[in-house]
Amino acid sequence: MPSPYRAIFAAPGTKGFSAAGLIGRLPISMVGVGILTMISEITGRYAMASALTGTLALAAAFIGPQVSRLVDQYGQRRVLRPATLISVGAVAGLLLAAANGLPDWTLFLFAAIAGCVPSVGSMIRARWTVIYRDSPRELHTAYSFESVVDEVCFIFGPILAIGLSTTWFPEAGPLIAAVCLLVGVWILTAQRSTEPAPHPREEGAVRTSALRSPGLQVLAATFVATGAIFGSIDVSTLAFAEEQGSKSAASFILAIWAAGSCIAGIVFGLLHLKGKAERRWVLGICAMAVSMIPLLLAGNLPFLAVALFVSGLAIAPTMITTMALIEAHVPRAKLTEGMTWISTGLAVGVALGSSVTGLVIDAAGASRGYVVSLSAGAAAAAVAFAGYRRLTRPAQGEEPATDGDGDSTEEQRGDRVA
Repeated sequence: MPSPYRAIFAAPGTKGFSAAGLIGRLPISMVGVGILTMISEITGRYAMASALTGTLALAAAFIGPQVSRLVDQYGQRRVLRPATLISVGAVAGLLLAAANGLPDWTLFLFAAIAGCVPSVGSMIRARWTVIYRDSPRELHTAYSFESVVDEVCFIFGPILAIGLSTTWFPEAGPLIAAVCLLVGVWILTAQRSTEPAPHPREEGAVRTSALRSPGLQVLAATFVATGAIFGSIDVSTLAFAEEQGSKSAASFILAIWAAGSCIAGIVFGLLHLKGKAERRWVLGICAMAVSMIPLLLAGNLPFLAVALFVSGLAIAPTMITTMALIEAHVPRAKLTEGMTWISTGLAVGVALGSSVTGLVIDAAGASRGYVVSLSAGAAAAAVAFAGYRRLTRPAQGEEPATDGDGDSTEEQRGDRVA
């Protein structure tokens, strides 16, 4: 029996845009840590470096959905190329300002403008959705593959960025990340045959946000708390490794965490589970929350590595199910924007989680930072439970959407009537 992953690439153009997507989204995991490393290498000011990365994350969280909304309206090529040029230009300005010792406000200005970076992962998932909208099994496998690609980027991206900035020159990490973004987006947007058709706004019509969907509100709010998990674990693991006398081991331990998610995503993509996706999603959120408990018991780096690997097993399946639910609750004309709101929730959560965790670690030590991770997990589970009824209601969109298992909303209603 042929592999489901091999089967999804039978459609023309899929290999090309997938390769472009890998190149274009690698900077997501490189830019932040690259700027952090660059500033710390040049100035030794960790507080300044953290503030800059936080500014970039929050700017991307605010601007990203607006870019994606324009993509839904005008198409990927017309929007992504100008947005990428603005973002890359801002990164270049940031590097020059840092290298030449310009005033701090110029660094923050360029970091904020760099937030114009497009959500390449959302663009790729939108292309898969167009191709396999009527083939739920293939679409499930495609979403699984994209989650695996995300984890691969987060395994190798930080290691690459830190290595370039510490062994070559301080600006190397963010510079290579910007080049990857430019190359990836240009290759992606050159492939017109698989580009989703734009949905121009009708004259006189009011363009509303995809976030008005009650289901998407639940997903985005939950992922703010989930992002806080990710941000707190990053900071806590770095501090814990430093306390254990091996700060450099933090990147490898975090890579093990991402590897757990990567393996789970591969396996999940091979499965064709029955039942409601909403229930699987809530179970996935709860599994992430419960998996935070062993982190509080970690007394050494090997135990922490094992605990994080187990924790990572819940991440990719939950993300895959989330993408299926977005398709169920967001109209086709706003699909890219809807997917980007999840990234926005994660970015906001990461910024909040890392900031709070830093304060906790300064006051009580590295191991206490994982209390923030557990608290964020409990908050995510609480929001998921509270919003479950919204997720189970039929989506009221501009066009028929699919439910979490691939059935159209109209078919779903027909089944209920029957």
